[in-house]
Amino acid sequence: LKPFWLKRHRGVVVLAGLLSQPCAMKLLALASSAAWLVGLVHGAGRRSTVTPVQKVIELLENMVNKGKEEKHSEQVQFAAYKQFCDDTTVDKKRAIKEAEEAIEVLKADIAKHTSDAAHLTKEIAGHDDDIATW
Repeated sequence: LKPFWLKRHRGVVVLAGLLSQPCAMKLLALASSAAWLVGLVHGAGRRSTVTPVQKVIELLENMVNKGKEEKHSEQVQFAAYKQFCDDTTVDKKRAIKEAEEAIEVLKADIAKHTSDAAHLTKEIAGHDDDIATW
C-alpha cells in the first residue's frame, strides 16, 4: 500500500494520501460500515451479542468471499475468450494456407494461359501469312 494519513477537514477526520483508487474506495466503505455499525450498536442502547469488531471481521470475510467469487468469474470468462482466440487462430491459419495454395495454382494458370496466348498469336500470324499469299 502507498502511504496515507488521517487529516481533519471541516471537523471530520478523513483519509488523505496516495492510496490506489480501488483500495481507497474499499477502505472508505469498510470504515463507513464500521462507523455505522458502531453507531447503531451504541446508539440503540441495546446490548447485542455481536460486537462491532466481530461485525467488521464478518464484513471483511464477506469482502474476501466476494473477491474470490469475482476472481473465479473472471477466470471462467477469460478461459472462454482464450478458447475463442485459439480456435479463431487455427481457423485463420488454415484459411491463409488454403489461400496461398490457391494463389500458387492461379499463378500457374496465368503463366500457362500467357504462353498459350503467345503460341496462338504466332499461329495466327502464320495463318495470316498463308491467307495473304493465297
